[in-house]
Amino acid sequence: MKLRHLAALVLATAVAAFAADAAPKIAPKDAAKLVAEGKAVLVDCREAPEWAESGVAAPAALLPKSDFDGEKKKWNDFLAQNKGKQIILYCRSGGRAGTVAAALKAQGVKAANAGGFKDWQAAGLPTRADSAPQKK
Repeated sequence: MKLRHLAALVLATAVAAFAADAAPKIAPKDAAKLVAEGKAVLVDCREAPEWAESGVAAPAALLPKSDFDGEKKKWNDFLAQNKGKQIILYCRSGGRAGTVAAALKAQGVKAANAGGFKDWQAAGLPTRADSAPQKK
C-alpha cells in the first residue's frame, strides 16, 4: 500500500514539474488578436512539405522546428527582430509547438502554444498558400 502511494506521489511530482516548464496555451482567436495588435508574432513550426500540402495561417512566419533544433539559422534572426514580442506557435496538432514554446520560455522568451493548424482553420481565421509573402 505504501509503495502505491509513493508511486502516485512521484508521478504527481513529475507531472507538476512538466506543467511548470510547459508554455501556456492560447486560443487561435486570441492569438490572432494579439498578432493584429502588434503585440505578438505567429510562427508555424511545421516543416516545408507540410506548409505546401495544407497552406499556413495568413500572418504566420514559417520557421521549421528542425531549424530550431539545429543551427537556428532562421530562428536566431527572427528572435532578434521580434525581441519583446510574444512568440505564438502552432504546428499540425500542437505537440511541436508546445515543445518549441517551452524551450523559448526556458530561454526567457514570452511564448505560447496555439495548438494545431486545424484549430486555426476551425476558428475561421485566414490562411494562405505557403508561397505568399510572410508577414512579420
